This record gives sequence, C-alpha cells and structure tokens, in this order.
Amino acid sequence: MSKQFDVVVIGAGPGGYIAAIRAAQLGFNVACIDEWKNAQGGAAPGGTCTNVGCIPSKALLQSSEHYEHARLHFADHGISTGKVEMDAAKMIARKQGIVKQNNDGILYLFKKNKVTFFHGRGSFVKAVDGGYEIKVAGKEEETITGKQIVVATGSNPRALPGVPFDEELILSNDGALALEKTPKKLGLIGSGVIGLEMGSVWRRLGAEVTVLEGMDKFLPAVDEQIAKEAKKAFDKQGLKIELGVKVGEVKTGKKGVTIAYTNAKGEASELEVDKLIVSIGRTANTIGLNPEAVGLALDERGQIVVDAECRTNLPGVWAVGDVVRGPMLAHKAEEEAVAVAERIAGQHGHVNFDTIPFVIYTSPEVAWVGRNEQQLKEQGVKYKTGSFPFLANGRARALGDTTGMVKFIADAETDEILGVHMVGPMVSELISEAVVAMEFKASSEDIARICHAHPSLSESTKEAALAVDKRTLNF
Repeated sequence: MSKQFDVVVIGAGPGGYIAAIRAAQLGFNVACIDEWKNAQGGAAPGGTCTNVGCIPSKALLQSSEHYEHARLHFADHGISTGKVEMDAAKMIARKQGIVKQNNDGILYLFKKNKVTFFHGRGSFVKAVDGGYEIKVAGKEEETITGKQIVVATGSNPRALPGVPFDEELILSNDGALALEKTPKKLGLIGSGVIGLEMGSVWRRLGAEVTVLEGMDKFLPAVDEQIAKEAKKAFDKQGLKIELGVKVGEVKTGKKGVTIAYTNAKGEASELEVDKLIVSIGRTANTIGLNPEAVGLALDERGQIVVDAECRTNLPGVWAVGDVVRGPMLAHKAEEEAVAVAERIAGQHGHVNFDTIPFVIYTSPEVAWVGRNEQQLKEQGVKYKTGSFPFLANGRARALGDTTGMVKFIADAETDEILGVHMVGPMVSELISEAVVAMEFKASSEDIARICHAHPSLSESTKEAALAVDKRTLNF
C-alpha cells in the first residue's frame, strides 16, 4: 500500500519547499519530491534558484565585483595591493560551497518541520478516491498518495532552434555559472536578467563581452528613462550591446562559436567567440510530470493552467511558480506557495501581483515595482513624476558610486504611488521601501514626510518622492 499524505508537493524550488514547509506548519502531513542532484549524486533541493540561478549568480557577481574593485578602485581609497589576480576555479568552488549550504539548509528545514522528503522525479499516475497517486522515480521506484497536490516543477532554459545546449560552447545559465576559466571573447544572445548578470561577471574578469539582442529597445520591461541610464553605464564599462539584431546560423568548431546575424541596419554581420551564452527566456518544466494521466490542463506555452488562486482544472491540484503564468521570479513563487498552503487550510492566502519587485543584480543594479511611464501612457492614466540622482547623494559619494537615480511615479490626482524605478548602488535593497509603501496605498507625500537616516542611499527615495511635487530638501 502506498504511503498516504495530506499534501504532496512536486518540486523543491522556492515555490515547492516553501509550500511544503508552510503546509506542515499548518498541521498537514506533507511530502515533497525533488530530483535535483549534486556532483556526488546526493539530494540538492532548492531548484534552479539555489542550484543554477539566484544564489550562485549572486556569489559570482560578488566575487567579480571584489576583483574589479581591488584592480581598479582600491587605489582611490589609498589601498595598494600590487598585482591582483583572479583564480576563477576557486571562485567557482566558493560558489558551489554556498549552493551546498543552501541545499543543506532546506533539508534541515524539512526535518525540523516534519516534511517527508523523497529524492527523485515525481509524476502523476492516476486519480484515486480522495486524491492522486504519485510515482517517485529515484534510486528505488515507489508510489505515494496525496489528498492535495502542489506542482512546483519550475522552468528550463529556452534553447535557440536547432542549437541545443552542450554546456561546453553553447551555454545555458547552468554552463555560464560553471566556467572555471575566463573566455577571451564571450557572446550572449539576449539582454535579459541572466544575460546581463553573466555578462557582467565575465566582463569584470577580463572577457570581451558582446550582447546580441533582438528587441529594438534595451530592457523594454524597464521604465525607459531608467533603462537609458543603465545602458549608459554598461556602455561605459565596455559591455558591447547590439540591439535589433536577427540571429542566423550558429556554428561550433574547435576555435569556438561563430554567430551569423543581421544588425539593426539590415547589414550581414558575424561574431566569433570562445563561448556563447543563450539567454532568450525560459519554458515551463513539465517533463516527466505525466499530466495527461489525470487530465491536467496545459496552455499553448506548456504552462499549467491556473486561476487567480493557483487552482488547476483538477480538484485538489494546485500549481505555483515558473510552471504557471506570471513573472518567473523566485519570490513570486514563494508568495504563491504560502498562499496555496493557506488556501488548502481554509484560510485566505493572498498575492498582490502589482507589488512584486523586479531586480537585475548588475552594477549598477536595476530595480522596480509597479507600472512604468510607457505603461501608464498606453493606459491613459494621468500621472506625475519625480526623480533624484545618486550624484547628489552624500552616501553614494562616500561609497564611490554615484551612478543612477531613483524615480517615483504617482497618480496626478490622488498622489498614490503607481511605480518606483531605480538604477544605482544597492537599489535591490532600497526597492523594498517602495513595495511596502505601495502595499499600504501610500502617496509620494507619505514617503517624503518619513524621516530617513542620514547619510544613506535611502535619502534619494525621499528626495525623489519630494520631487513629485517639485520640492526638495537638498539645499
């Protein structure tokens, strides 16, 4: 007889492990299934985020930023280092250590919260009385039964048509995070979050980086004014970004990769690189899930169809994170996971998609929440804006990084904050103030009247809020 559980979660990424833990905290008997393996074949829960995404990329960004500061900026502080060298293999080993700490931390939380963990691939078998039968294909195959099922299987990198990832020359985020030697020439197709972050890492370490982007505008999802500021900074750093290109044939050989493309002027061009990172988006991961066995509905993009509360077309089956609609962000998955666990418990879980923050962890960082000017113009919303540059911020000057600005957008009549957009140092942290403010329907004046510590980068948020009504405290 198969083991019986109140809740079975398939996937242990940010959506899966959070759903499992929260459900257990609410008194349910919970199982979580995940197939990620470390180099030794052991369990590595945490999904893409922990293993080949958010966590390892931040580790490499931090290491490469330290290297660049030591090489180029320490002298400004009176620090003499002599010749600075980077051991890329050691940097990768440090990254792997951080990943393992996170893997082990999730396993500890499962044990602490009495979540039964199964290491293997979970798939639907059939509907049974009061629930669903789930097969776990690991070292040993077994079957378990759950009254409620939460699918949190995440996403996979999208490859170029006819150009599969080999993780040697054609790299996904996985291969880009595992390079142990800096390539002389690095190509990227796609200037999204992954492309810009990985491009930033290897540029700092000495690679000549060229980004080929099909869109005519840089970071079209970002407020246009902020995107222009960011691009100016990246151009100054030496990150070569070509917009409006059409990628043609991609060839691999002993010397590397050759990419044929048409530039924005319609001219035929060619790029030769040692390695190519393809970052053109991600697709929902339902490989091996066997949704057809129970009639689980997928949309034309392969994502699991859910309603506003993450319910699928099947009673007792839920789905969260990258495998469903909405932004593919770890924190979005976490919020959905908590909400679903609480809904299973009969509570009123809630996710506000209008206040989910977005961050690009480059240098400068880019962060935003809410709507941008382009969207408000298209929607015919009357608004007012205010901005303030980090160039005029005392803390930014002391840090030695005055790149960028903070921008507020507020309703023209009510002054309610509609969006906050930032580019500059540590804006990944500053954006949270805007998220809290928007959750509580704050006005720009509310932020302007709150006392902010001096000197701090957050003073720029206060000044930008003041500027909405053409005021300033920066005498």
